[in-house]
Amino acid sequence: MEIKISTQTILKVLHVLSWIIFVGLCIEAGGILTKTIAILTLDPADAAKFWKSVDLTEVYQFNQSQYITLSSVIIIVALLKAILFYCIIKIFLNKNLNIAAPFNNLFRNFILTLAYLSFGIGFFSSWGIELVKALSNSGLKLQDIQQLQIAGADVWLFMGVILLVVAYIFKKGIELQDENELTI
Repeated sequence: MEIKISTQTILKVLHVLSWIIFVGLCIEAGGILTKTIAILTLDPADAAKFWKSVDLTEVYQFNQSQYITLSSVIIIVALLKAILFYCIIKIFLNKNLNIAAPFNNLFRNFILTLAYLSFGIGFFSSWGIELVKALSNSGLKLQDIQQLQIAGADVWLFMGVILLVVAYIFKKGIELQDENELTI
């Protein structure tokens, strides 16, 4: 017995998953931002209760500028991930999208945007990892980079390179498609 799933069904499922991931990333970024502001404006011990996943109160007590830098990097990574999924959701909602003719500038720009966002996430994740290493060498006991949501910098950079290659393949496909339309 063979089950056939249409492309439209798969795209709808991916659209729903993208929304779920986007909402989760927005909540994560908002929570980290709220906790960072709360620690800077309120008592750090009380503010530690705001968001459980990332606890940098020890860094705050050690060096406030390092705390602001690390928190900013974590927030930027979380926001870039949310923006990446917003772009994915936006392409699903775009009524000009033509799956039958995918070689167009809309898709190419979409892929280029994802590539640049991936490079940004990779760059800031790498910076955050180096900052955590430096703080750990100073004697601070920090959370794992997985818990800080900045792990995988190399994967994001690799994905950025792959998406950049795909964008240039799309550029060549657009040129061939335009040339083919002119010959007819």
